[in-house]
Amino acid sequence: MWLNFAVKPHRHGMKLGEFLKSEDISASLIKQVKYTQTGILVDGIRTNTNATVYTGQRVSFFLQEEKSDVMCEPIPLSIVAQNQHFVLLNKPAGMVVHPTFNYNNGTLANAWMAYLAAQGKSGVFRPINRIDKDTSGLVLCAKNSYAAPILAQKAEKTYLAVAVGEMPLRDGKINLPIGRSEGSMIKREISKDGQPSITQYTVLAAANGYTALKLKLLTGRTHQIRVHLSAIGYPLVGDWLYGTANEQLNRQALHCFSMKIPTFGGKAAQEFFAPVPPDMQRLYQRIIGENTLLGRI
Repeated sequence: MWLNFAVKPHRHGMKLGEFLKSEDISASLIKQVKYTQTGILVDGIRTNTNATVYTGQRVSFFLQEEKSDVMCEPIPLSIVAQNQHFVLLNKPAGMVVHPTFNYNNGTLANAWMAYLAAQGKSGVFRPINRIDKDTSGLVLCAKNSYAAPILAQKAEKTYLAVAVGEMPLRDGKINLPIGRSEGSMIKREISKDGQPSITQYTVLAAANGYTALKLKLLTGRTHQIRVHLSAIGYPLVGDWLYGTANEQLNRQALHCFSMKIPTFGGKAAQEFFAPVPPDMQRLYQRIIGENTLLGRI
């Protein structure tokens, strides 16, 4: 795939390497492509990164096609949006994002590779965000090494959750460091030696022993929302690891609901949504009524 960038007046006179960085191209990618067979072209001519670029010139380089060893499996796949740089998938609860030692098939990655193969295409599965097996909702994947760091830095996701207990109706922030629990490869805990971790939340409604929340992560730690809500005394409904199991929901009540994705080329970011799954909608009805609650999201 060729990528093309026009030199605009405010970047007139820049060195080529500086220009590429100003277009959000990572230093590692610049280094990678300048040593390929075609290199980096300015108006079709291979050019050194120390050369000066001028208004109206076109800078281009070729991204090599990538291949993956992830097995293809014909699993139903819900695609919310995609273009040449990303695909946004809606993962159901109960599905693992990427093959692991314990789950080497039946994953979102296996489904994506089968989708590509069915179209006669190759590629890799490069998730920008990963959500737990029993969390539902949006997973953003970069289709190439140019888009990956941009999406990782600029994409914004919002979660919906239902917690046990009735929280005060207000916005809040949980700022507690998270580290591994001693003796467990999976569980995390609040630890003074842990990594800085910040979760913002808005209480949407609270009634009948439950709280509906909207949350944003300012850091991206493993199990962050689950650990933080449990630490302040409001564990997620159905979260057996950090709270208690729930007969009404056989997984934690957590859903990645929206994703704001940067566009490439200076246009405004786009926001996409994944509908609230039926199991969480039933919980919402117990709190305040589905229509009223969803209108506040």
